Order: sequence, then structure tokens, then C-alpha cells
Amino acid sequence: MTRSTREVFGGVDTHKDQHHGAVVDGTGKILDNAAFPASLAGYRALLKWMKSFGHLSRVGVEGTSSYGMNLVRHLNANNVHVVEVNRPNRQDRRRHGKSDPADAEAAARAALNGDAVGVPKRHDGPVESIRLLRIARRSAVSERTATINQIRTVINTCCNELGDELRKLSGSLLASRCARLRPNGQLADPAVAAKETLRVLGQRLIFMNDQIKALDTQLSSLVTHIAPALIEQVGVGIDTAGALLVAAGQNAERLQSEAAFAAICGVSPVDASSGKQTRHRLNRGGNREANAALWRIALVRMSCHQPTKDYVAKRTAQGKTKREILRCLKRYITRQLFPLLVHTTQTTSQAA
Repeated sequence: MTRSTREVFGGVDTHKDQHHGAVVDGTGKILDNAAFPASLAGYRALLKWMKSFGHLSRVGVEGTSSYGMNLVRHLNANNVHVVEVNRPNRQDRRRHGKSDPADAEAAARAALNGDAVGVPKRHDGPVESIRLLRIARRSAVSERTATINQIRTVINTCCNELGDELRKLSGSLLASRCARLRPNGQLADPAVAAKETLRVLGQRLIFMNDQIKALDTQLSSLVTHIAPALIEQVGVGIDTAGALLVAAGQNAERLQSEAAFAAICGVSPVDASSGKQTRHRLNRGGNREANAALWRIALVRMSCHQPTKDYVAKRTAQGKTKREILRCLKRYITRQLFPLLVHTTQTTSQAA
């Protein structure tokens, strides 16, 4: 068998600054391993190096949604079959040690023997845009909450006259009033320093409110455009739809069933049976933002959706608690919404 016809398999252990690659043949024999920079030039060199050993059948990559994201984009653009490799078993690492070459070889052998078959999320469509905008919005909301708490702390500990005036205000009125403060005097005076602090925090709060409003407008436009059928469902809003789209990914069709999507969202019961006891426990894994989105949808439906109200009444009569009913509802909602997510992402991928 010549090198040009030999089938080879690649593996990559990804890091922030460099990726370590390995190549094995069809029998699992290691052919070579090497490190490459985590840059476009490095991705090109890594792919050229792997192809120099023969026909590159598959490449297993660790961290496809973090440090390996750009590498996966490059490999997909060059029609390379990429499979997602899970982190190596910790017990094996303790027994045999850990190194980048060893992890790369393990990824290559996982691609060879079929242990790694998962299709990585795509990060090249409008769903990726939603994910990025949600990052900015989440940090802005967190900063706004911290700023409001700081304003309240200063108000409660500053001079009585100013505190009594501001303590009655809230929201945008509080922000604008603080931003308009004009401290007079020396900053060595705590009352003057308090006014200056509130002025700065008020301006910051106004900025954060404007930023969140602008991001909400952008997210609303994106989600409404790509997933109109999704937000028409009872209880599904822009924020919850965005969380579910990001959890499913641009290529939601890679998920083989709605049960797989339920596992990603952390709403699939985990088997915890032993001996004669058969039971399931709560799944505390998965995408917690998607899990929280499903929880909010379920709460809305419990308050204003008659079929859901009827279901809650029936399950309550059977002795189920509110928490147990919520878990059942979240699982049902994933079953209902998953086909819409697949159709949405397939449509947007084809349009792109």
C-alpha cells in the first residue's frame, strides 16, 4: 500500500496557544505527532502535515466548542470529517499519566475505532451570532445588577438628607437622579465623595440600561427572523428561544432524537437503579441556561395555558409535587420544541 492510498486518522489535543496533533494508520500504529500554533497558519500546516501520511479519513478533536472551535471551522471548510472527542478518562490518566502527545494519540485512536462519533457544533451561522450577543447581554445584566446594589449600599450609608431623597426612587429615575448629582467641595468630605460615587455609578447604570436595550433589539431581530415558528409557541419568548437555539447549535440535526436534546438541556432523568431497586435521579448536568429557559416556559404555561393547567391538575391528583410536575413539563416541552429547532437550523444553514 502506497502512502497516497493509505487511510490515516488524525487526533488533536487543543490548547489556547498551540494544538498538538497525532496521526495513526488503520491498525492504530502511531505514525507521528507534532505541535502547531493555534493560528490560521498553524491550522493550514497541521492539515497539510496530516494529509502527507495518506488519505485523511477522520480527525478527532478535543474542545470543539472552546479552544478547538477555529480549527474545526478550518477543517470543515476543507471538507475534512471531524468528530468530537470527549475528555480522556481520569482514571486512565491517573494510571498512565498525562501529556499532550498522549492525548492527541488517544483522540486519533478514538476517531479510528469509533469511540468518537459525535458531530461537533457548527459555529458559522446566525445561531453563533445569537450566542455571542447573549454573552454581551449576560455580562451587561450582571454588571447592571452589581451597579444597582452598589448604589443602594452607598445610599444606605451616606448622609441622611441625600439618602432619604434617593431611597424613595428606583429604576431609571434613580439612575438619572444619581447621574445629575454635582458634588461641591473637597473629596476629603465623605458627603462630597458619596455624591461623586453616586454620580459615576448613575452614569454607569444608564449606560448599562442603554446597552441592554440595544442588545435586546438586536437579539429580537435575529431570533424573530430565523425562528418565527419557535417564538409563536406558548411561553416562548426571545430570551428563551435564544437559549434553546444556542443549546441545539447551528446544526441541530446532528442530534439523533429529541431525547438527545433533552440530555443536552439536563431534563432527562438519570438511571440510578441498583439491585432490586429501580429509580431515576435528577439530571444536574447539561446546558443550565437552556434548562432555566425550559423552566420559565413551563411556569408560564402553568399560569395561562389551559391544557397545561389540566395536566397539572391531573398529576397533582396522582400525588405529584409541583417540582415533579415541573420536571415532567420540561421534558415534554423539549419533545414538542425539538422538531422546530431542527427545522429552523436546517433552513438557516441552507440559506447561508
